[in-house]
Amino acid sequence: MSDHDQLLVIVDPVARRSDGESVRIAKDVLSAGAEAKICLPDSPEEFSRALARRGSRRPVVLGDDRALLRTVTLLHRERELAEGAVSLVPIGAPDDLELAHALGVPRSTPAAARAVLDGLVRRLDLLVDDSDGVVLGDLLVPAGPGPDAASPSVWGTCRSLVRTLVRPAPTALAVRTHRLRVEADGVLLADVDNPVEGVSVRSVAGTAEVTVHPAATIPAHLARARTLTVSGPDFRYRADGRVSGPVRRRTWTARAGAWGLTLPRETLPRGTAGL
Repeated sequence: MSDHDQLLVIVDPVARRSDGESVRIAKDVLSAGAEAKICLPDSPEEFSRALARRGSRRPVVLGDDRALLRTVTLLHRERELAEGAVSLVPIGAPDDLELAHALGVPRSTPAAARAVLDGLVRRLDLLVDDSDGVVLGDLLVPAGPGPDAASPSVWGTCRSLVRTLVRPAPTALAVRTHRLRVEADGVLLADVDNPVEGVSVRSVAGTAEVTVHPAATIPAHLARARTLTVSGPDFRYRADGRVSGPVRRRTWTARAGAWGLTLPRETLPRGTAGL
């Protein structure tokens, strides 16, 4: 990192409320190693304005996976992802940091802050959909159960327990199927006449690795493609842990090395260049 590197440190409001001590530690480490301007937005709108006014400063986000995704999405929509790199000091509940850790960001606050100062940039792949949304990690179509579902109330939990006790035990779990048309680079992988359990997607070597999970006992269908189109009756999809939709058609395009993330030097493959 240059001695004259300037940082724009944006503290996500959720991080500030949930773990003020980690925020303080991160700010101290970053301010000791670089010229850091600290921004404390109180809303997503203020977060966006602070990022847009960063000038030549390198953005550093203190927050969870949603804060990282918000940052990358905003830079993508400004068409400025290729201009530099994003840095993250992960602060939040463990379940809200799974993406950051999977990408290689250190778990400890001091180590992550030091990586911002001393690390190198790794170019990472991205999936971009036809509504200008981005996917950094995994994509599931349709959306399965997850943390976005509403938390049950105490009374709801009691009623569910009573129903479970009085209901006869099922002999087998029914598999839910979905009528989807799945096309990878124009090649038909599944159609509405043959329902599937779902489709999972991840970025691999600049392409989308698509796995179609059929309803029958036949093996899953695996393909690699630059573009993936899923259509059918209204469906939701889960991208980076967030549920979107319903939609009747969505196309995702794989973009190789579309964005940069600062990571510790020791986690990067040999030959990776910094920006």
